[in-house]
Amino acid sequence: MEVILLERVAKLGQMGETVKVRDGYARNFLLARGKALRATKANKDHFEAQRAQLEARNLERKTEAQGVGEKLDGQSFTIIRQSGETGVLYGSVSTRDLAETVSAGGFSVNRDQFALNQPIKSVGLHTVPVVLHPEVEVNVTINVARSPEEAERQARGESTTTREELNLDDLGLEVGAALAEAGGDEEL
Repeated sequence: MEVILLERVAKLGQMGETVKVRDGYARNFLLARGKALRATKANKDHFEAQRAQLEARNLERKTEAQGVGEKLDGQSFTIIRQSGETGVLYGSVSTRDLAETVSAGGFSVNRDQFALNQPIKSVGLHTVPVVLHPEVEVNVTINVARSPEEAERQARGESTTTREELNLDDLGLEVGAALAEAGGDEEL
């Protein structure tokens, strides 16, 4: 299906271009969200008549997004989650969690503006891109930790997922001592 783009769409084209896309993508995403019109003669004429208004509205949205982006770029947000000893989360941090955390920090961001390919499933610092406008993208740092104290340590650059390392000789002595205590003169 051929459509006329009403705004810039990443990996597809600029505003005003006529592009050929799959029917489902056009129906379910582009047309449903008002990002495109079917490429008919009437719609082409309508688009050309409205082009100046669309470009002005796009420029207004872009400058607004740039203003928010300047404040948001480089910000760090902390999310507290439960995890195992190795730092693997019991759940995951999704775009919904990110939107709630950033909104609580005083910014107006929707969950679909986070460019997160897969959910965050480990403790640590994660850089997440935020697409405020098709032409404005900023990065935020998400600090996923088990406690506020651990979040502070991670922010300073300390590793929080290190485990106690045992020397094999020490481990052998510990096993030998445990066997001796268990009552045995048994030989191994």
